[in-house]
Amino acid sequence: MDAQGVISIAQQALYVTVMLSAPMLLTSLVVGLVVSILQAATQINEMTLTFIPKLLAIIAAIVIAGPWMVTYFVDFVRRLYEGIPAAIG
Repeated sequence: MDAQGVISIAQQALYVTVMLSAPMLLTSLVVGLVVSILQAATQINEMTLTFIPKLLAIIAAIVIAGPWMVTYFVDFVRRLYEGIPAAIG
């Protein structure tokens, strides 16, 4: 395996990491934005108010996107394992 192969695997791993974390991060971003707009509108400045809605939304995102995330990760690991003979020689 040459340096280009290692770099390619590292790029794929980073891409998989971004794809698997995206549903939770985007959900947290949207819920945080909505809660902060509601806080600004009602002038309630409680920092802990965003915790429970974000937590519930992230749990919902994991439940909804979980099967896709597992399938995506298993496909990546399968391709990685199938590439071992080619990487060895």
